[in-house]
Amino acid sequence: MSLSNNSKNFTTAVYRDTLSTAIIKNMTTVVLCISINYVNGILVHTFRKHKVFSMNPRYILYIHLVINDIILLTLFTLVQVLSYIMFTLNVSLCIVMLMIAVFANLNNPLALAVMSIECYIAICFPLHHSQICTVRKTYAVIGLIWVISSLSILPDLFVALTTESMDFFRSRVFCLRENVFRNPGLAKKRDVSNTVCLVIVWLTLFYTYFRILFAAQAATADAKKARNTVLLHGFQLLLCMLTYVFYFIIEGLTYFFPKGVLAIRFTIAIFVQVLPRLISPVVYGLRDKTFRKYLKRYLLCALCQH
Repeated sequence: MSLSNNSKNFTTAVYRDTLSTAIIKNMTTVVLCISINYVNGILVHTFRKHKVFSMNPRYILYIHLVINDIILLTLFTLVQVLSYIMFTLNVSLCIVMLMIAVFANLNNPLALAVMSIECYIAICFPLHHSQICTVRKTYAVIGLIWVISSLSILPDLFVALTTESMDFFRSRVFCLRENVFRNPGLAKKRDVSNTVCLVIVWLTLFYTYFRILFAAQAATADAKKARNTVLLHGFQLLLCMLTYVFYFIIEGLTYFFPKGVLAIRFTIAIFVQVLPRLISPVVYGLRDKTFRKYLKRYLLCALCQH
């Protein structure tokens, strides 16, 4: 079943599941969101409670990545549940949520690049690491990441404010980026900026990996661990890139299986938007001995209380 949502020069189709299917899909997403954010929340709590983490640039960058995952997963779940309940959302509300999501989404690859550089400095310039990677500089870099991310979406907002009527911002649409930022030039700008960003990040990862790889010839445990960490950053970046081809994947599968559009959209969304959020707590929270020690303590205390 589908509904048509009309506004000035704009039409979009909103597909609806049966009630039982909608309940199952939303319960699945909400349970996954709560479970993953619960673990991520414990990681953030652990970081805040112990100075050994808050005084270390590596952990500061890591927890920034975790907070980004919390934001992305929460917004994705919120938009999905609201879309099933109300089918369409107010344009102004949709814009606010989309802008926050785009900020956090672009933050992830940039944060991975910075984390790889920190590993590279720690292994290749160990004597200068404490002077280069300070806590103050780390927070300044995180602020710069947010500024760069804002440059990706703020032009879209300015164009929408200058080209759309006030009636459009009061209307309701199915909450997708292309439905609220409708200027054709914005899609091209988005593709170019995403491509430039990802190319820079990939070049950074390749450079730091091979420099650390050469340093790892000395067979030091720290060098090998740093090399594996950069490899994991590359894997995470691949998962981040899935968000940029999300709609291409859906369109391709829908072309071959037109009757399964709702199932396809939900399944791809889970694999692209939800499951990658498991990577940070599993890979970093469990790999790091210091974090793992505190994480076990808090998880066990939480389980005992229940």
